[in-house]
Amino acid sequence: MKESKIFSDSDGAELVKMARKAVSEILRSNSKISDVTFDSKFDFSSGIFVTLNKQNLLRGCIGFPLPVKKLSEGLIDAAISAATQDTRFNPVTIDELDEIVFEVTVLTPPVEIKVKQPSEYLTEIKVGRDGLIVENSYTSGLLLPQVPAEYGWNVEEFLKYTCQKAGLEKDAWKDKNTKISRFQGVIFKEETPNGNIIRESSDDFL
Repeated sequence: MKESKIFSDSDGAELVKMARKAVSEILRSNSKISDVTFDSKFDFSSGIFVTLNKQNLLRGCIGFPLPVKKLSEGLIDAAISAATQDTRFNPVTIDELDEIVFEVTVLTPPVEIKVKQPSEYLTEIKVGRDGLIVENSYTSGLLLPQVPAEYGWNVEEFLKYTCQKAGLEKDAWKDKNTKISRFQGVIFKEETPNGNIIRESSDDFL
């Protein structure tokens, strides 16, 4: 993956604007946007998530935690899916677009946190810097770095809610068969719907 520190503010603005354009295009004409210049610029593989918020409430969030797609393709696919395929919500409508804030998170590849005792997770994980992936048996759950900071969670709460996201018991992070990985991310988002785009990042990442 391209080092996230190389992403300029203008790069981030392009990503967010393209996410909005991709959703607008699919809703208005049922067609997937294509932009040769954008594809060429962001032709490296990267994990990516697109988050939609409406009046400070989540309206959709889907992405790819692993760098399995080129960033240009992954961004467009994630944006469209967040707007139309997040099963927690009804699909976004065209009339809603002017009320929705678009947010893009570019991820580093996840790395498993190796500990001897589960209690060590409490010092290994840092709220505001790390996103988490919890895996156990045939299920997994992911929460982005910005989530615990937004909700004011401590590390243990972060672990519990990520386990819950995976469909596991909240204390499953203490199970030796549970795999916990972390990643970091750089975040670009609109301050207001279709407004100025700002840059945020996981603490100590950039």
